Amino acid sequence: MNPELRLRSWDELPRPVEEVEHFTIPLADGTRLAARRWLPEDAETSPVPAILEYIPYRKRDKTAPRDGLSHPYVAGHGYACVRVDLRGSGESDGVLTDEYLQQELDDGLEVIAWLVRQPWCDGHVGMIGKSWGGFNGLQIAALQPAGLGAIVTVCSTDDRYADDVHYMGGCLLSDNLSWAASMFANTSCPPDPALVGERWRDMWRERLHGSGLWLETWLQHQHKDDYWRHGSVSEDISAVQVPVMAVSGWADGYSNSVFRLMSDLDEHVPRRGLVGPWSHRYPHLGVPGPAIGFLQECVRWWDRWLKGVDNGIDAEPSLLAWMQDPVVPELDIRQRPGRWVAEERWPSPGIEQHELALGDAGLFHIDAAPSDARARTITSPLSLGLYAGKWASFTATPDLPVDQREEDGGSLNFDSIVLDDPLEILGAPEVELDLTVDQPVAMVAVRLSDVLPDGRINRVTYGLLNLCHRDSHAEPTPLVPGERYRVRVALNEVAHHFAAGHRLRLQISTTYWPVAWPSPRPVRLTVHPARSRLHLPVRPRASVADPEEPVFEPPEGTVPPKTTQLRERDYGWRVIRDLVTGESVLETVKDEGAFRLDDIDLEVHSRTTETYRFHDDDPTSVRGEVHAVRRFVRGDWSAETVTDTVLTCTAETFRIRAQLDAYEGETRLAAKSWDREIRRRLL
Repeated sequence: MNPELRLRSWDELPRPVEEVEHFTIPLADGTRLAARRWLPEDAETSPVPAILEYIPYRKRDKTAPRDGLSHPYVAGHGYACVRVDLRGSGESDGVLTDEYLQQELDDGLEVIAWLVRQPWCDGHVGMIGKSWGGFNGLQIAALQPAGLGAIVTVCSTDDRYADDVHYMGGCLLSDNLSWAASMFANTSCPPDPALVGERWRDMWRERLHGSGLWLETWLQHQHKDDYWRHGSVSEDISAVQVPVMAVSGWADGYSNSVFRLMSDLDEHVPRRGLVGPWSHRYPHLGVPGPAIGFLQECVRWWDRWLKGVDNGIDAEPSLLAWMQDPVVPELDIRQRPGRWVAEERWPSPGIEQHELALGDAGLFHIDAAPSDARARTITSPLSLGLYAGKWASFTATPDLPVDQREEDGGSLNFDSIVLDDPLEILGAPEVELDLTVDQPVAMVAVRLSDVLPDGRINRVTYGLLNLCHRDSHAEPTPLVPGERYRVRVALNEVAHHFAAGHRLRLQISTTYWPVAWPSPRPVRLTVHPARSRLHLPVRPRASVADPEEPVFEPPEGTVPPKTTQLRERDYGWRVIRDLVTGESVLETVKDEGAFRLDDIDLEVHSRTTETYRFHDDDPTSVRGEVHAVRRFVRGDWSAETVTDTVLTCTAETFRIRAQLDAYEGETRLAAKSWDREIRRRLL
């Protein structure tokens, strides 16, 4: 837990709070969704707005400590907070077969209608969620249910194909495998017999046999089609008509959507964007720090839009971002130095687009660029990317990028001159490349980095492009080897301060494994610098008046349910290279340890290991493996699931092999295996 977090007891809150640990919400088809609620004790006589968090992560146990930090706090400020497990998760009826299905959204509409009818609800509803709950908050808002008045969406996206965990620039992310395997494990977990009684085993069997292999579905949709358009509110952003607070962090994979939402929502829709230094977490628990008083900001947001309190939040800048100062590249960054910067609106008229040209010797101002720069060629090793971290950091150590010097040996590198004055950027850099390749299917990875005076290198931002998707994600076309193409590669949005004495470095490579699955065959890429450009969104400090710190109150929450730690957490990140066999391996460990929820005497165990390997420079040798164990114990009852997911490939196909085993005590209750081949389609 974040040591900065101030924990308040329930009796310190403005209004006394009561909790109902478990109840169910009936749906029209007879399904009942498991829920938990916190609300002011007098809400039956003085109704309040309801705040819904609607996710599949087991309100009874897995998210119980986190929920206990947040929901009672908000309830104590005059709201009925309701935490609902999706159909097929926790103690809810049914089976969960994919993310963001229409069934999920329809159920959400019924839940909101049910909330509006409750005597303790005044008819106004807000939604909050991180990741999954951030997604469906936007999606349900676009359906415009009666009563929904404002949302807070954290670490989410408006575009499920171009800007989600599955694909990036038309390239297959390895986090697609990682996330699929995580949900493979999570959806195989049983309900708690203490709540659902003897039918728990039948409910569990239904999930074990019915949830399916989501990775197969996601790999069958390699291009942007109707599958991904469903749930992408960017397809019709005008459908979102309620106030939106969108939040993410630079170490997360979902910061881009904050900027798009600030830009694309209808002019009359109130909005607020907030991007800090954090990973995939709520900002009051944010790492790297500084964490902020996020729950106080949520209360201010809902006070304004659900209660009509004129607290001035609607007059504040629409975008606040953490301008990151340079740091020495290392994994254990607990606090990221920087400052908050503010923009009244986005896009900001204060951002200046600076254009730099590529040349033999590096990056040049456009009027000083050499006109006779020679072509430069690269075939990157498959090892380039082993030090890139994950697409989305969940632990913010050790899954962040580290010193880029080892990566740069396999890249085309273009350096600026040493900066005489500081340079700050805010927004999405973009690179125009004039290039040729020698294969019909190829990718390009582009990084922008900060070179310190001592030579160490921090990656600032990056972008990927499957070159077959140069014109369309929906209808990609193969490349003609040797033909010249001009392509644009968008890098992730970022706020970064390049200090005087530092240099910018643009790095271009043909691989970025295991962040992204490599092209079917090694690619020889030639860049023609004379017509290639780097576009930087420069924010001149002299022309802006940023807020004086502190911008936010310190982080607060309520005392969570009492737990006893039984096994400590362990996060590992190991690179192993065997020079004799030619095999390279990246092994990551996400061991959440084991803890007991003392009030309900339930032990929760969770451990996941991911292994990514390859031989020499053979792209058909790449292999991703995820092993996950989930275990629940109370007295002489125990239930455990063990899942294994393996993804390999040839030049023409992907192959998935998966295994699911479920145990009640020492007895294996279920065993199921999958072996699937899926054709690669310009990927």
